[in-house]
Amino acid sequence: MSRHRQILGTITEPARDIDVIHTTDVLVVGSGPAGLAAALAAARSGVEVTLVERFGCFGGNITTVGVEGMAWYRHEQTVEADGIGREFEIRAAAMGAAVPESQSLSYELDAEGFKVVADALVVEAGIHPMLHRSFVAPIMEGNAVVGIITESKAGREALLAKRVVDATGDADIACRAGAPTHLTPREEMMAASVMFHLAGVDKAAFMAGVAADPQTYRDWAGSGEWNIETTGKEDAMFSPFLLKPFRQAIDDGLIPADLSTIGGTWGAMHDSGELTYMNLVQLGDIDGTDPDDLTRGEIEGRRQAMHAIEALRRYTPGCSGARLRNFGMTLGIRDTRKIDAVYDMTEADVRGEARFEDSIGIYPEFIDGYGVLILPTTGRYFQVPYRNVLPRGIANLLVAGRSSGGDRISHAATRNMSCCAVLGQGAGIAAAQSLHDDCDLDDVDVSAVQRELERQGVRYR
Repeated sequence: MSRHRQILGTITEPARDIDVIHTTDVLVVGSGPAGLAAALAAARSGVEVTLVERFGCFGGNITTVGVEGMAWYRHEQTVEADGIGREFEIRAAAMGAAVPESQSLSYELDAEGFKVVADALVVEAGIHPMLHRSFVAPIMEGNAVVGIITESKAGREALLAKRVVDATGDADIACRAGAPTHLTPREEMMAASVMFHLAGVDKAAFMAGVAADPQTYRDWAGSGEWNIETTGKEDAMFSPFLLKPFRQAIDDGLIPADLSTIGGTWGAMHDSGELTYMNLVQLGDIDGTDPDDLTRGEIEGRRQAMHAIEALRRYTPGCSGARLRNFGMTLGIRDTRKIDAVYDMTEADVRGEARFEDSIGIYPEFIDGYGVLILPTTGRYFQVPYRNVLPRGIANLLVAGRSSGGDRISHAATRNMSCCAVLGQGAGIAAAQSLHDDCDLDDVDVSAVQRELERQGVRYR
């Protein structure tokens, strides 16, 4: 229950019939990196797939939040799963919707352009798209999820499926179906972000300013989300970090002193004068499963962003004529609810190059969160097991993305968008394989899943 919400009584909804408007083999709910990858992987495995999304575009954090750095951790020695997550970058670059990322050997995706990229991928794969529908409740037969109820401008509708992939980010389906889940205490949650993009920046002057005062990961020792522990090898590496303008603005009284947490990274400086993926506003005390918190965060985040822009205009080379281009469509949420999976990832797994017989992909030793930053510059990586997307006690359901099972530090690794894509691709293939073999999800032949992963270009060992 929200700490802000007072219950004033109850009402009883009358019983009603809900029209079943669609049936499918695999139903994926949520189209962020995990959900989009799951839907594509299942479709490419030869089953009928439907993809449900509450917003008007696919892509999740990439498109609706504006998190354009899919693989900003990548360096020469980084070892990855590749697969659909890498395909997002390659396809976006080919379609003119990506530019080289400023601090790594990766592409920065254009949040707006990726909407078109995602559309093309969905259409080409033959996926049935269902935008503008919000998940309301699971449809259950015993302990099995056999579909969902959605709410939209069309009212309530029922969608039935043989297998369901929960890629909501918050384990919404799993939780409401009765699977054991746990919600990070609000005071321990990673901060939410308000992403925004600027126009009107003088690229030459801005980049000259960056060259004159280059920032490194050592400079992240700021405040709030930017107090970090590294292994030391990261400290001297370049980072597109901005903190000094906001400290100066506070010292000069330009912005309120209580906004000391403003600070963070910029993404790409475009020839057009657009400075994108401004990850500067970090909001603590926001529970992404609480609509009252989300409301407060949206309003407060935009307020802080305008203060940040004013500081950039005053104190950052090339930004005197900067103006707001756009905000993300919604807050960026890093941390809410996770399932109790058949296997929950641990800090030892992500720090210690864990290996699993039922691996569905690998991920580099990249940890970003809870005050820890480790960049994968040495070739180290861990495997993620199929059991990590398999919830306890519920049939016909897989949970992919940042709500898969794990502890605090493992979440700081697996929550990242590229790892969500790895988990999603594995879950999509497993869902399809269970249908091909006519078996339950907990009886899937993982060796068959691994063969299909290889066929789809995924490294899992």
